[in-house]
Amino acid sequence: MEAINKQQILSKTNYGLLIYSHILQEYYPNQTVLSLSGRTCKPTENPFNENKLTLNVFIEKENVLGNALDNEFARHTDSENAIPAGDAFDFAELHYKQSGNELLQTLNKELYLHIGEQRNFYGNNRNFVTVPEKPQSQSPSNTQNSDFLSPNGESTRRVIEVGGVEEALFSFYKSPIKNTVPHKSATLVQIYNAITGDFYKERTDKLRSIADPKQARHFKANNFDYCTFSGTFSSRNDKNLMQHSGLLAVDFDHLPNLSEVCQALLADEYFDTQLLFISPSGDGLKWIIPIDTSSTPHSENLNEREQNSNPFGVMPSEVKFAHSEYFAAVANYILQTYSIEVDKSGRDVSRACFLAYDPNAFINPLILDNHGTL
Repeated sequence: MEAINKQQILSKTNYGLLIYSHILQEYYPNQTVLSLSGRTCKPTENPFNENKLTLNVFIEKENVLGNALDNEFARHTDSENAIPAGDAFDFAELHYKQSGNELLQTLNKELYLHIGEQRNFYGNNRNFVTVPEKPQSQSPSNTQNSDFLSPNGESTRRVIEVGGVEEALFSFYKSPIKNTVPHKSATLVQIYNAITGDFYKERTDKLRSIADPKQARHFKANNFDYCTFSGTFSSRNDKNLMQHSGLLAVDFDHLPNLSEVCQALLADEYFDTQLLFISPSGDGLKWIIPIDTSSTPHSENLNEREQNSNPFGVMPSEVKFAHSEYFAAVANYILQTYSIEVDKSGRDVSRACFLAYDPNAFINPLILDNHGTL
């Protein structure tokens, strides 16, 4: 069995927070076990101290390089010193009664991290997939995409890498929402730079200070820029799709346990998060994932467990998906896996996704090599 190191596990468990959450849920099912605010969780019950609210979990940054490259990891203390202070692996040792590589293998299995496995949701070993495009002609509304046109004006076929979609393009629109003509095409890195910077901070803070729901909706509609993450459009309408991006935007609204859902999505066993950020309201999430609308998963490449939990079931590999069908399957998967209903409007390929300030937004590290600004 191939050895696993701690850093591999930390990178897939949000610094180790998911390890704490998974173990605590074994003792306290169907309840919120960790509530993260900033870098510190609220005191929670300690199963190793008579279930008292004495367990303190927090994120600590090592001071080796003295910059952003220093590692971060979750740690714990007990206010009554019932257990030694330590990290997520020390806490896991108390639960599993294991240590070393045996413990790491157990965590890999229990948390479905798939470290060291040749695993891909689509059954294609994460090779390149081709996203078909509709023929288009150059016009003032799509000249920003002309570099993807052949000399005769017909659309080329664009190749992207599932799980590393740094080349995916989609339309970006200036506010208000009534404006349906794209301002330009954008990439995930550009959007990440915009929402983690201060550009949207003032309007986001103002929106969250508005108590009246009707006024808040009106303010958001008139002041927030937005994207159609699933593709580029000549104007925002399903019929005017020029090119699918290979991305799907999933909206989670009014989450009482936002931080836990965030951790779970980042560790999802099937979908590699490309971008994840808090919605303008402050109590929801925008989850951007890669999809392959050209074909369904190959059932013969799924093991028995994955066949049973595969959101698409076991289907012939030649059947092809429309965007709305893919969304329906993903929505069902989320409901069955996390018991959360997502915003059904995401089935529309031209679904608008508002951009809000989130300094802690997550972007897949594989696509941070490119940089851009709006």
